[in-house]
Amino acid sequence: MRYSRRVLATDTLTRVSWRARPGSFVALMGLYESNYIRLGWLAGSLAGLEGCHRSSVSGDCDLLLTVTERSPYTSTLTLSYLLAEPAGPCRYPDMRLRVYHDAHLVEAQQWAAVHNQPLLRALRSRAERELDQRWARNVMLNKWLEYCVERGHRFSSRTRLTAGA
Repeated sequence: MRYSRRVLATDTLTRVSWRARPGSFVALMGLYESNYIRLGWLAGSLAGLEGCHRSSVSGDCDLLLTVTERSPYTSTLTLSYLLAEPAGPCRYPDMRLRVYHDAHLVEAQQWAAVHNQPLLRALRSRAERELDQRWARNVMLNKWLEYCVERGHRFSSRTRLTAGA
């Protein structure tokens, strides 16, 4: 494809803002990129991730990561804490994540339908538009991934659960 000098000259005069507006779609894509980096800190190579993994560290709940779907360009995962409840273990916040391997993005697509934690309930209730809901889920994921890494959680071939475990 050939570009004329006029098109190239016009492109160079176009104003570009390298700082995306908070809450904008462009900034949301930056957040997805940050999620990819943070999940990589936790799990290493995301393209090679398979199966179900359990990370246990002293003083924190067990963290479960399960690959539920794989294709050449995307994977779908669930990420949850395993919380001790009187009725038995409970997965929370049970986030569904979509990994876009070629674009190096991770999107939190879904999380628990009901939140018992007041801060998460408030965050969800303020999100009216779809873009706001995506922001709420992905900001929470971003902070949670960083927290899990700081606590010492990691996934590797050693954390993979065998069938029936």
